[in-house]
Amino acid sequence: MLRLTRPANVVTAVADILAGIAISGYFLLVGSSEWSWISIIALIASTKGLYAGGVVFNDVFDAELDAVERPERPIPSGIVSKTEATLWGLLLLTIGIGASIIVHRSLFSITVALAIAIAVCALVYDKWCKHHFIAGPLTMGLCRGLNLLLGISIIPGAVETHWLFGLIPIIYIAAITVVSRGEVHGGGKPALYFAAFLYTAVLATLLIISINNGQFIPAMFFILGFATMILPPLVKAIQKPIGPLIGKAVKSGVIGLILMDATWAAAFGLPYYALAIALLLPLSILLARLFAVT
Repeated sequence: MLRLTRPANVVTAVADILAGIAISGYFLLVGSSEWSWISIIALIASTKGLYAGGVVFNDVFDAELDAVERPERPIPSGIVSKTEATLWGLLLLTIGIGASIIVHRSLFSITVALAIAIAVCALVYDKWCKHHFIAGPLTMGLCRGLNLLLGISIIPGAVETHWLFGLIPIIYIAAITVVSRGEVHGGGKPALYFAAFLYTAVLATLLIISINNGQFIPAMFFILGFATMILPPLVKAIQKPIGPLIGKAVKSGVIGLILMDATWAAAFGLPYYALAIALLLPLSILLARLFAVT
């Protein structure tokens, strides 16, 4: 059951939430005596349930295809039945939405609406959009963009102010999704070049945001780390677009989200908090050695 949830990826979803909280200004505008750690923990629990539930249904809907292309996965290998995986995915999504209610102690908060939207987008991607050339990358990216907003929603009014920042993860994850299509049989160079363009656009945007916020120097360390992690594997895949190299580029791209999230925190004046987010990277890398990322 644990293998189905992609534990290394779940850590990156938690990093999204922490980045969203940083963007909201929660730790800058609210006194430490007023911080609600219950709300923070509830947001983390929510994203864990939503992300894990989404990837479980990814395997549920792809069970027949995986039986041919990836027979080692839990469902086609017989470790978990399709029914058991479906119930597991439903439980996780329910936990994700339920935890979002705790954040503001309300059924009708923006946080709950975002959690429901993430669950719906994940299921729509898994069932209908995954193999669509345009809808697939956009829907997968939308899940991540909404996840960043889920963290921002710890201050409900901050979502209205900062919602545009949700476009950055959409672009980045769309790029990774484009790359991942060549993971099994290899890919074409035009798609990989397009992904490189999107990566560069994301890095440039983060740099501009940090400059506008007067946080160029602290953010630059994390931007450089982010670029160093995601670009070299993609360049190798462009030079030789075979499945294994593309798989490494995808893996680096997914785990590299943690450094993107650390960059958000640094760009919004929280360098030590950014460092704490970056410390999730070794945990994600360790889990990626034990469990599949894609």
